[in-house]
Amino acid sequence: MAADTTPPATAPTTAPTPTEEAREELLLSCRYGDLDDVQAFVASFGPSALGEIRDENGNTVLHMVAGNGHLELLDYLLPLVPPSLLSTPNASLSTPLHWATLNTHLDIAKHLVQHPAGPGASLIDIKNAAGRSPLGEAALAEWDEGTRWFLEVMNIDDGAVAQSEVQNADAEVEAETSGTGEAFGTHETSKDVGTLGEGVANLNVQG
Repeated sequence: MAADTTPPATAPTTAPTPTEEAREELLLSCRYGDLDDVQAFVASFGPSALGEIRDENGNTVLHMVAGNGHLELLDYLLPLVPPSLLSTPNASLSTPLHWATLNTHLDIAKHLVQHPAGPGASLIDIKNAAGRSPLGEAALAEWDEGTRWFLEVMNIDDGAVAQSEVQNADAEVEAETSGTGEAFGTHETSKDVGTLGEGVANLNVQG
């Protein structure tokens, strides 16, 4: 009788749960654009962990990457994270696209909006706690290049809303200039995505 050569069944393996230290290091790696360290994290803990990690302010790996303009790392992460992470807000209800807008990273904004599996142009409509969409933030910051691009890709049905946001932003800029900006609330600035130091490595991402 021939011997049974069927290999024994093996139980499915599950990736280990990342430690708190590993989670913090991942967010730092995303903040500084360290692709090798992020790849090492994925090799150790699997890609699913990427979408679960938040800092104390609810910021995700995409917030860190988008706010600091790390395009190569963003392109690595987008196929690995759940599409819902693109529209996930932090504690201030700002999405990664808000953060890219606040620091005028147009290439990052384009890749977020144009990601095939993502929400697309609807990302431009999401409002943060200050009541502003990425379009509104771009207009308020007088970032003309970003404002024009957002208007080009927005849904036709949103045209009137988009124009209204631009007009409101213009009015807010005028009010702040004349010293009456309190009527419009407090403007979120790039402090949400960090204070720019001498270079990318000195970006202090928080909030």
